[in-house]
Amino acid sequence: MMDGLGPLEVGFDVPAEVGMGESDIQTPCLVIDLDAFEQNVATMRGFAADMGVDLRVHGKMHKSADVARYQIEKGGAVGVCCQKVSEAEAFARVGITDVLITNQVRSPLMIDRLARLAKKVRAGVCIDDIGNVAELSDAAVRAGSEIEVLVEIDCGAGRCGVEPGVASVDLAKAVVAAPGLTFRGIQAYHGGAQHVRDFAERKAHIEAAIAHARDTRDRLIEAGIGCPSVTGAGTGSYPFEGRSGVYTELQCGSYAFMDADYQQVRDESGAPLSEFKNAFFLLTSVMSNIKRGQAVCDAGLKVQSVDSGLPVIFGRDDVEYVACSDEHGTIRDPGDVLRINEKLKLVPGHCDPTCNIHDWYVGVRGGAVECLWPVTARGKAY
Repeated sequence: MMDGLGPLEVGFDVPAEVGMGESDIQTPCLVIDLDAFEQNVATMRGFAADMGVDLRVHGKMHKSADVARYQIEKGGAVGVCCQKVSEAEAFARVGITDVLITNQVRSPLMIDRLARLAKKVRAGVCIDDIGNVAELSDAAVRAGSEIEVLVEIDCGAGRCGVEPGVASVDLAKAVVAAPGLTFRGIQAYHGGAQHVRDFAERKAHIEAAIAHARDTRDRLIEAGIGCPSVTGAGTGSYPFEGRSGVYTELQCGSYAFMDADYQQVRDESGAPLSEFKNAFFLLTSVMSNIKRGQAVCDAGLKVQSVDSGLPVIFGRDDVEYVACSDEHGTIRDPGDVLRINEKLKLVPGHCDPTCNIHDWYVGVRGGAVECLWPVTARGKAY
């Protein structure tokens, strides 16, 4: 039995009750297939162990204390990644003691909050600008805390990150000299490469990222600066970084749930990635079938992100989700097989922003509701 909230009366605040049949869950809502989720977590734990690297799971994907605790207790994760200070605070409040903000924090107020958080838990943050060193150092000294700092390098994504090599070493030297800060290593994550469909092209992007990380690490060592951590990688690329001999830590997130976009990524044989199963669904109900060849469900734009494409209807090839508006999803139903109140499992195109829209996960096993998990850090984007 998974841990989580006990029996709850179905009402305005929750979509289901523990023990309820899956067919009675109120929709639209997020459903986790617990068997598939547990299998995914175990699979990634095995991969990380075999490659001899740590696993730091990305909490921004699910924003759930219950999911994170399971990934740490059962999945071997050393801690969580976050993107914002408020997100890190939400995880710390529920007992997660090792958080890394894989992002820059520049607001003076949020820097002060980070410094106070670092008195309670192990807290790290990324930098790519020399000005940020003094900001973090001053806040840490005022708070009487120690903030761990990683230099983020631009290893190919073209977003944040200092240039690899000499510029990174200079930034690391400033961190080492700053009171209240501990230099932790390098952040080298190529987000855009995670979703490159073609295996050879994706591999080439990541090999270039690995080369940048290796060069920067070696320059740091030559300068007499220890580099205990080289962290990065994601669900689409982790085998490359994990086996590189350079990376010490993986930052995978979506592997635990999987979404429709990641399942378009191909392996070396040209087949879709298959090591992780769909464990995350947007459960929806048919609400209209008055028009021939079409049905309408209750899952529209307000309950999912479509930035990576429309959702896929799980386990069905006779019907297709083809369009959505605020409250409705249009389904092509050429055989007119869908019936009013029939439940469908949608695999969202992009799990991360879809999770952030909802208050609850409904954990299901064997056709029955086993647990309800709050989306702990929902809306924590500052």
